[in-house]
Amino acid sequence: MNLSLFLAAFCLGIASATPKHDQNLDTKWYQWKSMHRRLYGSNEEGWRRAVWEKNMKMIEMHNGEYSLGRHGFTMKMNAFGDMTNEEFRQVMNGFQSSKHKKGKMFQELLFFKPPASVNWTEKGYVTPVKNQGQCGSCWAFSATGALEGQMFKKTGKLISLSEQNLVDCSHPQGNQGCNGGLMDFAFQYVKENKGLDSEKSYPYEGQDGKCKYNPEYAVANDTGFVDIPPREKSLLKAVASVGPISAAMDASHTSFQFYESGIYYEPNCSSKDLDHGILIVGYGTDGNGPDDKYWLVKNSWGTQWGAEGFVKIARDRDNHCGLATAASYPIV
Repeated sequence: MNLSLFLAAFCLGIASATPKHDQNLDTKWYQWKSMHRRLYGSNEEGWRRAVWEKNMKMIEMHNGEYSLGRHGFTMKMNAFGDMTNEEFRQVMNGFQSSKHKKGKMFQELLFFKPPASVNWTEKGYVTPVKNQGQCGSCWAFSATGALEGQMFKKTGKLISLSEQNLVDCSHPQGNQGCNGGLMDFAFQYVKENKGLDSEKSYPYEGQDGKCKYNPEYAVANDTGFVDIPPREKSLLKAVASVGPISAAMDASHTSFQFYESGIYYEPNCSSKDLDHGILIVGYGTDGNGPDDKYWLVKNSWGTQWGAEGFVKIARDRDNHCGLATAASYPIV
């Protein structure tokens, strides 16, 4: 999206917000500003408050409908509260769908019966939730998550890997740093580079920089990657047998922007238009009904978002939000 189009969309997104504020929300507004350390110029505060109020009232309406049984998940105000949905999508969602696949295809084990539930976080495969900040580097966090899991499986050591290394250095493979990328391109970079540095040696900055890879601090490697067929049954077998899996999804909706807990189901979610890289760390069920199955997903928006940084997304409901569409993992 070029800048003029983005600004037009941005202006449209806030045009309907009125400058008259709900005084009943004054205390909550000041508390929210303080919590998230927001400082605005005199011309900006009015419309940021209007956007925040609109989001707050939408969240309250959704949660009221949840209490009546109309939704399977709750929403909450968070750090994205003063952003329009258009702005949120532009800043936070950096997965770039591509037709160029170079990986091997996942070979399903015919007689393998996946268990009823899996949670790789409980088995030591998953590092704590990270925060990409206002940089479209979700693809890098998804890729490091899958590689961290596979390295743990191989070595028994869980070492946090450097997203900044990928942001700065994987442009030749097709990634565009904070402007987006693909997990498969990240795995390809690690293979060609013959290593990836640790988070500790190459810390995250949340902005594009010069490549500072140092082979002395490389703690992970891969020999390529595997693409999983775009079917939920195949994805289930991969998650159960391999470990955490890189995947992409449609995360463009306001309902996802402010997700809190429960099984996320958004009627308008696309299984094709994917814009956000995430890590599938397990699956399970919350009950006995057909709508109680979920994928357990680790996001990269910090622990204040969602269920301490995680989200449950509807499973076996027609590839909801496209989790099975572009899933893959590195070979170590």
